[in-house]
Amino acid sequence: MLCRDPHLAKTSQKPGKTLLINHFLVDGKWHLVDLPGYGFAQTGQKQREKLRWMIERYCLARQELVSLFVLIDCRLEPQAIDLEFMNWLGENEVPFAIVFTKIDKLGRVKLQENIERYKEKLLETWEELPPIFLTSAEKGDGRDELTNYIEEINNSLMNNE
Repeated sequence: MLCRDPHLAKTSQKPGKTLLINHFLVDGKWHLVDLPGYGFAQTGQKQREKLRWMIERYCLARQELVSLFVLIDCRLEPQAIDLEFMNWLGENEVPFAIVFTKIDKLGRVKLQENIERYKEKLLETWEELPPIFLTSAEKGDGRDELTNYIEEINNSLMNNE
């Protein structure tokens, strides 16, 4: 959705298909990195632990990482695993933003209710919320906001060099 190329990254109806770290060079200037999902993979405990280790190691060791996007299905109630992961990111000072996906699958009222539930849950332990984006890959909603955010980050990095 971000690159306007539906064939760039493979997707599946079943969570947990991505088992590798995939790098995409965007506009010859910056990398978008697709990490495996850490949550609902339909794999065994050993495979989930291996994925968790790989993700955590990447987040902590990758010096070039400037922002992590935590993708959350907006149709779901706040999931313990998502909240734990975001708390872990905060504790380890990994900069991140929340990207709610599939906003086209819910009505406006239900969408706002679900987003507010997440915010309330996060504010139980957070003083300030990370940036939040609402997106739909099918309709392209939220694409401009997300790419503008990425551009702002990239520009600030260029100005600091």
